[in-house]
Amino acid sequence: MDVRWKERLAGQSSPELEHELDVFETQLRLRKEGKIEDKLFAETRLRRGAYGQRYDNGKRWDGEKDQSLAFPCGDLTKGPETVWDAPGMVRIKIPFGALTAEQLDVLGDLAEEYSDEILHVTTRQDIQLHFIHIDDTPDLFRRLAAVGITTREACGNSVRNVTGCPLAGVCKTEAFDVSPYAAALTYYFLGHPDTQDFGRKFKIAFSGCAAEACGLALMHDIGLVAVTRAGVDGGEQRGFEFYVGGGLGAVPHQALLLDGFVPEAELLPLSQAVCRIFARHGEKANRSRARLKFLVKKLGIDEFRRIVLEEKAKIPTEDRWTSWIPDVAAHDQPLLPPSSLIRRAGDPAFEAWFATNVHPQRQPGYSVVDVTMPLGDFTPDQARGLADIAREFTGDAMRLTVEQNLVLRWVSDKDVPAIHRRLVALGLGESGAGTIVDVTSCPGTDTCKLGISASRGLAGELRTRLASRSAGHDQALGSLRIKVSGCFNSCGQHHVADLGFLGVQRTVEGRRVPHFQVVLGGQWRENAGKFGLAIGAVPSKRIPEVVDRITERFVTERDGAEHFQAFIKRVGKSKIRDMLADLMEVPPYLQARELYHDWADPREYGIGDIGVGECAGEIVSVAKFGLSDGERVAFEASEKLDNGDVLGAAQGALAAMLLAAKGLVRAQTFDIGDDPAQIVAEFRARYYDTQLFFDKYAGGKFAHYLFRLVERDLTTASASDAHHWVEEAQLFIEAAYACDARLSQNLGPAPVAVPAE
Repeated sequence: MDVRWKERLAGQSSPELEHELDVFETQLRLRKEGKIEDKLFAETRLRRGAYGQRYDNGKRWDGEKDQSLAFPCGDLTKGPETVWDAPGMVRIKIPFGALTAEQLDVLGDLAEEYSDEILHVTTRQDIQLHFIHIDDTPDLFRRLAAVGITTREACGNSVRNVTGCPLAGVCKTEAFDVSPYAAALTYYFLGHPDTQDFGRKFKIAFSGCAAEACGLALMHDIGLVAVTRAGVDGGEQRGFEFYVGGGLGAVPHQALLLDGFVPEAELLPLSQAVCRIFARHGEKANRSRARLKFLVKKLGIDEFRRIVLEEKAKIPTEDRWTSWIPDVAAHDQPLLPPSSLIRRAGDPAFEAWFATNVHPQRQPGYSVVDVTMPLGDFTPDQARGLADIAREFTGDAMRLTVEQNLVLRWVSDKDVPAIHRRLVALGLGESGAGTIVDVTSCPGTDTCKLGISASRGLAGELRTRLASRSAGHDQALGSLRIKVSGCFNSCGQHHVADLGFLGVQRTVEGRRVPHFQVVLGGQWRENAGKFGLAIGAVPSKRIPEVVDRITERFVTERDGAEHFQAFIKRVGKSKIRDMLADLMEVPPYLQARELYHDWADPREYGIGDIGVGECAGEIVSVAKFGLSDGERVAFEASEKLDNGDVLGAAQGALAAMLLAAKGLVRAQTFDIGDDPAQIVAEFRARYYDTQLFFDKYAGGKFAHYLFRLVERDLTTASASDAHHWVEEAQLFIEAAYACDARLSQNLGPAPVAVPAE
């Protein structure tokens, strides 16, 4: 490592942190010598933010610049067999998205020296660098530590990056600035002994108000919404609405209110008690049930509250719980004095950008500038250029956003035109931030091991088309959000979008076709106030037409200032589905070859050596009838839920799974009736016990959705229960489609390898 970085590390990092990095470097060496087990080191590297990444998508790593980054061995199209064979990904924690100019400079340098020269902003306000070789991670971690950045617990079974509203402290509607509270909780839990024994990851978010999207508090393990009340001395007392048990993933759960007002002095101890209960009572053996949302659901919010408060009373008092509170007011200060905006007439590019990317702060004379970063990507030169802009105009008042952009805060109004010119020169002057044009996406098949469809490719295509239509400046469409996930795990947050898409696949005549489920009914406002449900799967290449049809109908038939969610409810999902029915049909390969390709990938999607005999051909035909019927019934169940028929929705979810299971069973034997017990028994024996239904990454977890639901008393279902079951039914059917596709190609059961990530 360069001597200057050792000096910086010694001057700015704690001895404990330096020791931790030395330990990691030793562990890395021992693993390469075969003296530490893969499983143990996997959790070690994950807790330091080091992931493996995908290489089976036709993309190549070009090692010309630095041969140490090239694949040392193996088939480049298939990718590495272990973390040692090729570069991977490093996730860098940026608590509540707050960056300094110096940190941005260093991040740009690291991206240039160690990665593919791209910095990627995630939907959790992190930065990810891809194509990092594991051998380079110790030096990279030390250089980050020298400027106050850590990757510790960015991944793994730990408290992940604490997110927060990027406008905290300058927002007109906030109760108060949540930034110092997010910082306090971040560093209190970092390496804390009570957060080291989780069964899965744990996510926390802060929001300054209830009405806006802000921190999306209601979709987190702990969601904290700032509120105030009158204090005993007549002054204002700060506190939080404290929510628990939220989460997206395959089956989303909306967080439940644990306490309507938690005083600021109680924030850390109550959060600590929740973590201790999760560590002690949360699932450990079954990773698919190991999130806090399942524990809250299992115990019920009242019982969960009781044991958390009981646990809180046992925790010894610490000074760290409150010692930081006197300093919360001095968190964020302007660099330059306020001023008035001086606009130059006749600059349409500036006016378009100003309309979508500039917002007045709560403080007169200042604005927030939203820097658009398409797909969350920017380059080292752009990073250093942004750092220079910050030094000149705003100081260290920068935040990354969950919409994969960056905001400059405390911009004196007279400087807005100059900043626009500087951003244009950097290639960062696009308008449309926070509009329908600003599509959010997970990495998908580009680099993620779990990706099914090309979410980034689709997002890029939608962004280009919508920008050409100037949709971001359309009053009706401008506020809509589109979010794309490459699989059901919802890293792209498709459940809370106006228009959400999640990657799935279908098989037509033995060839796999990339699809996306269309998700409607989600709500971004009110901290992710409502989760949407899928209405049907459409080939990936036809999704732009889906967006065109739905948005055009919304513009044409909207009732005054009607919100999109209200419009969808009034029109009805069945009519929207009918409008898209022709797009769901997949012609044979020779009639529409383009549908058998995914976005931004020259190869045909999922082609293998297919040798289908008559028996396998019959399996496909019989199974698909049941799968199609199940998909229809699941959609009908979602409609019943929208109409308030909770029992009908619950019964429909079970019926949909039984139809899909029966379809698979009939592929092996026609001798099966309609008795649910018989269908479940045959499905278990033929597909679960044999592992034919098992997915490579999810194992048999989707089968358990059926096994559990068939035992439930559906008459006691709540609306939340029914919503979860409809989601589970749709996932079960998708798993059944994937199982049928494997069998149709004579692939047998998928090897089960659930990743630690």
